[in-house]
Amino acid sequence: MKITYQESGVNIDEGNAFVEEIKPYVKKTFNSNVIGGIGSFAGAYALPQGYKNPVILGATDGVGTKLRLAIDSGKLGGVGIDLVAMCVNDLICNFATPMFFLDYYACGKLQKSHALEVIKGISEGCLQAECALIGGETAEMPSMYEGGDFDLAGFAVGVAEREVIEGESKVGEGDYLIALPSSGLHSNGYSLARKVLFEEQKLSFDSQIEGENLIDILLKPTQIYVKTFKLISSDIHALAHITGGGIVENLPRVLPQGLGAEIDKNCIKTPKIFQIIAKNVDKKECFRVFNMGVGMIIACPKAKIDSVIAKSGGYLIGQVIKGKEVTIR
Repeated sequence: MKITYQESGVNIDEGNAFVEEIKPYVKKTFNSNVIGGIGSFAGAYALPQGYKNPVILGATDGVGTKLRLAIDSGKLGGVGIDLVAMCVNDLICNFATPMFFLDYYACGKLQKSHALEVIKGISEGCLQAECALIGGETAEMPSMYEGGDFDLAGFAVGVAEREVIEGESKVGEGDYLIALPSSGLHSNGYSLARKVLFEEQKLSFDSQIEGENLIDILLKPTQIYVKTFKLISSDIHALAHITGGGIVENLPRVLPQGLGAEIDKNCIKTPKIFQIIAKNVDKKECFRVFNMGVGMIIACPKAKIDSVIAKSGGYLIGQVIKGKEVTIR
């Protein structure tokens, strides 16, 4: 007996229809550097003008087990923003301006309405990051994923001046550290958060925290800092994205050898959700796993503090010191 691809679990027609539906959302992200449209074998993007010696940088990431909560709750729009954020926020830490983004969506069976919500979110994330969504892949893989499960991967490409990338760090002893507030957990630590909140504390999606449903707090999209970076890039010495590993593991990545940092824990504005998780997790472990309310840390000279705070909405949390460690006291 002869069978079709659809009978094996892959619907080509549904996939083609999905591509047609996402085109308006993708096109909204296009700018003058995008060459061609959607549907070619590769996306084309012209190198922006004005760079003396441009270098291309790339970053890739996913959303982690935050997807589990999005799928189980049916609230899928925000994870697309998360996907973009986790990639472009890394790029700007290398002083790269995001140019374009590509996504990979893998599922067992394509549920067009669900996938459309995700792509809408990716499009919105690209608009926030001022980069173009120039391509992607939707893979329908029965037996690899069950039910409504799917996975996401994102790929962002940016541009920077070579002298900036290869130049010595400007961070010096005495630089001040400014925190940019996170919008919540962002996209890290969800395996621990889910275990604590739903298994240990027996909370539910609609449990109330300060008048808001727990699931809505957990699914708040990751803050995208690209526009802020563009406002302050000439005033700062470094920018650290606080992701998995927390402040203690991410801040050292932008500190030159021989320098550490001292952070005043009392200055950190920590949202209630982290305090609730901390009921079942040691404080040291919390600061190693979660951002604790700090999405980015800026290192800047004293002369630029007022300007950077005014432009970014950040606040002081510490200072760069001699040494090898980042301490939170």
